[in-house]
Amino acid sequence: MRLTGYDTSYYLDSANAKKEFASLEGDHVFDVCVIGGGFTGLSAALHLAEKGYKVALLEAEKVAWGASGRNGGQVCQGHNMSHQDMIAKVGKENADLLWQMSLDSVDLVKDLIEKHKIQCDLKQGVLHVANKAKHCDELKQSVDYKQNKLNYQDIEYLDKAQVSSMLGSDKYHGGEYWKQGAHLHPLNYALGLAQAADKAGVSIFEDSRVTDYQTGSEVQVNTEKGCVKAKFMLLACNGYLGNLEPRIAGKIMPINNFILATEPLTDEMCARINPQDVAVADSKFVINYFKLSADNRLLWGGGENYTAKFPSDIGQFVRKYMLEFYPELSQTKIDYGWGGTLAITLNRMPFFQRIESNVLVAQGYSGHGVAMATLGGKLMAEAIDGQSRGFDVFAQMPSPSFPGGTLLRWPGLVAGMLYYSLRDRLF
Repeated sequence: MRLTGYDTSYYLDSANAKKEFASLEGDHVFDVCVIGGGFTGLSAALHLAEKGYKVALLEAEKVAWGASGRNGGQVCQGHNMSHQDMIAKVGKENADLLWQMSLDSVDLVKDLIEKHKIQCDLKQGVLHVANKAKHCDELKQSVDYKQNKLNYQDIEYLDKAQVSSMLGSDKYHGGEYWKQGAHLHPLNYALGLAQAADKAGVSIFEDSRVTDYQTGSEVQVNTEKGCVKAKFMLLACNGYLGNLEPRIAGKIMPINNFILATEPLTDEMCARINPQDVAVADSKFVINYFKLSADNRLLWGGGENYTAKFPSDIGQFVRKYMLEFYPELSQTKIDYGWGGTLAITLNRMPFFQRIESNVLVAQGYSGHGVAMATLGGKLMAEAIDGQSRGFDVFAQMPSPSFPGGTLLRWPGLVAGMLYYSLRDRLF
């Protein structure tokens, strides 16, 4: 039976069964109130419940309705900021811990899948490829640094011929292959986290949009039909934060990203374009990313916009990016096209902060959301439980606000994105 309350996507039509959760009504008291039912909120709620806390999770729509149920499903180590730059920002000890936590985030996803027996098409291998020959030197240096400075050996530089063999295309000039990276069906992974949280005792409320809240020694979180009083509150809204918390809204920029799913490809075509069944992301500023689904569809993400509206025909909007690299798919039918809203930060590092002593936020994963948001939820749970080292290291990373705050961030970002999009094409 198809899930209700979700936007159409390939993930929706291949989703596992899901429990329906009631909306919040009346007054309730909990130890912790989590706002947001995506990876961050579900992970936080699950880890808190396992520590013995009484937890309420409030989701405005349905569990994993947002980007957590719509994304490219890539689960990879590393950050958008280089280790050298992190050292300059927070010092070597903290930079080393941030690097280690990026490794831990992928292990955490795999461990949760195994522990809770989540059926989400987990597969191994992520390949970052160079669109231009001049990008190869940076990839080589990145791999060399990780192998020799960070003593991380589960990464390998691949030359043009090796990448061509892996992807059946001569469009790419080289790549870094993350052997322990992974990819999955994100909606089913999120639904599995929700099921695990429910079993652990979390009270999940869907269709329960938070209208406002009051803070103090105790937090009161209000919806149209009820309220939750709690000792702690966690903001896990990411790109869907809106105007709920102005103190942190200017730290992120919501952007829309789009994905298509082809009709099922033949085994022969799959063996030609992706014989090792890896997930791929390229080196463009507005990246392309793709992988094969469990039923041999090519899932291709490409293109962005920064308005409140999605393109009228998302499949055709994304298709041109796919055909640029695989023109042989020009006669392949596009069965699905969908989009989602994610949040980026100016420095492309996650934004963690303790807004008040009992109010924490984790957001702005900037494309690393599957692994890093899962970790972010766990770190918030640990911080509430008195083990805040990991959370505090992320919080120490300087995170500039978008110039002009929420009022002017949109035109500024669009201008910047247009510039980098032009660079993708011309330089």
